Amino acid sequence: MADPLPLTHPRLPGLTRSDFVVAPSNAVALAMIDQWRDWPGGKLVLTGPPGSGKTHLAHIWAAEANARILAARDLERAAVPELASTALVVEDADAIPDAAPQDALFHLHNLMREAQRPLLLTGSRAVASWPLTLPDLKSRLQGAQSAVLDRPDDTLLNAVLVKLFIERQLQVSPQVVHYLLRRMDRSFDAARRVVEALDFASLAQRRAITTRLAAEVLDKIEGAES
Repeated sequence: MADPLPLTHPRLPGLTRSDFVVAPSNAVALAMIDQWRDWPGGKLVLTGPPGSGKTHLAHIWAAEANARILAARDLERAAVPELASTALVVEDADAIPDAAPQDALFHLHNLMREAQRPLLLTGSRAVASWPLTLPDLKSRLQGAQSAVLDRPDDTLLNAVLVKLFIERQLQVSPQVVHYLLRRMDRSFDAARRVVEALDFASLAQRRAITTRLAAEVLDKIEGAES
């Protein structure tokens, strides 16, 4: 009989203001989120690479503005009037799959502007590169104020790794974190994948998370990506 899959450690996601790690790469975006009452036209486009903190900032703003959060792919024209009745976050707006959600977003944008409701849109790329097929929608979003999250520096990435380990209730030495910083890809997305893989490997092999286990996991990740 095959060994049962290991249980994962319970993860305690932290998406509050107190959980957000402020650094030069995200301080400007955070300040723009804080100044949401002054957004030109009542909207802001927040962009940055995967795992850069867009969802975290969106939740911080949603809590402050009493806003809903919705994935762009789930937009439907019939729901637009009801959605436009309150502040709203539309996540992954650069990945709208087809014309129907784009049409819904266009009408949602216009209704929210008329009602003076604030709108936050997130995406991994600048608006100019979004695959929007509605010229009027693209021009309106390109004219929006933008906040950009940059790739993390060592200080921020170190803090993010520590935070990710804490969320999974994992005790890891500073030496392991420093080792990971020297070897892993420089992105928040990579940090999430590495911590998740270490959590799984530690439980599966009943081993503590050491630099040796970290080396094995990183080698496995690099092999899978090559």
